[in-house]
Amino acid sequence: MAAFPEVDKIRYEGPDSKNPLAFRWYDEDEVVEGKSMKDHLRFSVVYWHTFRGNGTDPFGAATMIRPWEDGTDSVDNAINRARVAFEFMEKLGAPYYAFHDRDVAPEGATLAESNKNLDAVAAVLKEEQERTGIKLLWGTANMFSNPRFVHGASTSCNADVFAYAAAQVKKALEVTKALGGENYVFWGGREGYQNLFNTDMKREFDHLGQFMHMAVDYADEIGFDGTFLIEPKPKEPTKHQYDSDAAACINFLRAYELTDRFKLNIETNHATLAGHTMMHELDYAGHQGLLGSIDANTGDLMLGWDTDQFPTNIYLTTEIMLMLLKHGGVAPGGTNFDAKVKRESFEPIDLFYAHIGGMDAFARGLKIAAAIRADGEVEKLVKDRYASWESGIGAKIESGSENFKTLEAYMLEKGEVAPNQSGRQELIENLINGYL
Repeated sequence: MAAFPEVDKIRYEGPDSKNPLAFRWYDEDEVVEGKSMKDHLRFSVVYWHTFRGNGTDPFGAATMIRPWEDGTDSVDNAINRARVAFEFMEKLGAPYYAFHDRDVAPEGATLAESNKNLDAVAAVLKEEQERTGIKLLWGTANMFSNPRFVHGASTSCNADVFAYAAAQVKKALEVTKALGGENYVFWGGREGYQNLFNTDMKREFDHLGQFMHMAVDYADEIGFDGTFLIEPKPKEPTKHQYDSDAAACINFLRAYELTDRFKLNIETNHATLAGHTMMHELDYAGHQGLLGSIDANTGDLMLGWDTDQFPTNIYLTTEIMLMLLKHGGVAPGGTNFDAKVKRESFEPIDLFYAHIGGMDAFARGLKIAAAIRADGEVEKLVKDRYASWESGIGAKIESGSENFKTLEAYMLEKGEVAPNQSGRQELIENLINGYL
């Protein structure tokens, strides 16, 4: 029996459509800069918020109406939920999905029972993937919810917890490979500290690096050739997480010689918590050659925590798409809706409204970003701003032919620097607004 009988396949109807169950901007076959929107955006639906979120918050109980749930944490309920998830994704037209191991299957009383539960549900996920053609963007392991991870997983002060986490990732990697997952993500939800007085930071970083190398070694052993992704986040739930932002993650990957197998999965709300914009994080990871995927959401700047709202701000999605186009696209990852409907949006149909809005916002951002790039006005302003580096002393510095002595001689002879030019910041902001 269908879980969403009132919803047909979501179609593109164009900007003039008033149908809330239709795309106004996302036409998956429309070609932009030589690729279809579907291939540019690689939309993915997350399992944890969309199919496990229940609307609880620190001040109130669950609000979500989910008629397909039977109130149990059983394998049978998990299997039924999986079939509902694929009905939703098939009608939405999302080509990918992503999950944590404990999202899709209940944790058992023992590790062996948890693995058995995961295998049972994974068999159904594989059936549904084959039926619909929907693919697994990435899998991951939840190593932050269970109390055993109170001090972290691979960075725990308890060696048994490290061992348990390794066993859990081993199984999650096997399932990800069996389902054809294109990536595997690490989000260190509790890999960090609350108090440095009781923390051996170097030891914890070394353990984290060792754990990642074990994951790579096992991936090679079983023939999983997908990309590993690390997802930066500065805080919450820990006071300080070791994967705090793109720069910290890239420094870690270089220090532990992992850059050949890892890239970053960057999230808007996490960038905000780190005191950065999403544009900053994407550009930093992109010019380091380590941009692999994005989590598409937004936070509420008036609240200051990880609210994981659906992205509807066209300015934001334009900024994101400018960076993705600049750095060659989002593959091997995708545009993953790590976003949840608000607690007050509790009916099943709200899941469609939220995802349609997010997909349209990104499609519109893609078209605007492509138009900005095609016109070249913004690019020209940037080029003009750095004109002094194209010839003369600037070109010599960049070529590596100058040093402190030669530059001192240059300035002693010249006497003073050439006049600075205006940054034209308001002009460039006006130009961007003109495309919206």
